[in-house]
Amino acid sequence: MRKNRQLMEGAEYHVTARINRGEKIFLAREDRELFMSILKRARQKYNFSLKNFCIMGNHVHLLIKPASGESLSKIMQWLLGVFAQAWNKKHGLSGHLWGDRFFSRIIQGLLDFLRVFLYIDNNPVFTGLVEESEQWEYGGLWHHKKGLMDIMGPLDPTIIEYFPNHRFLSNDHKVTEK
Repeated sequence: MRKNRQLMEGAEYHVTARINRGEKIFLAREDRELFMSILKRARQKYNFSLKNFCIMGNHVHLLIKPASGESLSKIMQWLLGVFAQAWNKKHGLSGHLWGDRFFSRIIQGLLDFLRVFLYIDNNPVFTGLVEESEQWEYGGLWHHKKGLMDIMGPLDPTIIEYFPNHRFLSNDHKVTEK
């Protein structure tokens, strides 16, 4: 019997979803783009804020906060299900795409939020995909640096407050000394 998912109204979550058998289905640009397009659609269908994200070879990370009355499980069921159907159709396959159910953990305070935010940004660096996290165009840092808000929306004020001159801030967010 599986454990019940920890859910709390108003909580932020670190969510990870892994591909079945650890297969690296996100190696092709088109497949990463497909996931991002469905993530955009999920933002239109459900009310949630996406604080950060990263698409890796065989898994995705999301730092997500469902709005009041929204269900994390429903958001993720739709996102992962629609992506699986689209990916299978594109590749002429059927059956399970995702491994076990998605992992989620409630963010426990400011330090945990900052740690998870940075962990998600640095995931492509840890795995050797890029030298600098802002080079990975399938993550939140790249989108913020480019001023793209269609997936994530505005940068979380916590990040601006605690990292006013960090590399993931575009020049219009940085604090300049006078």
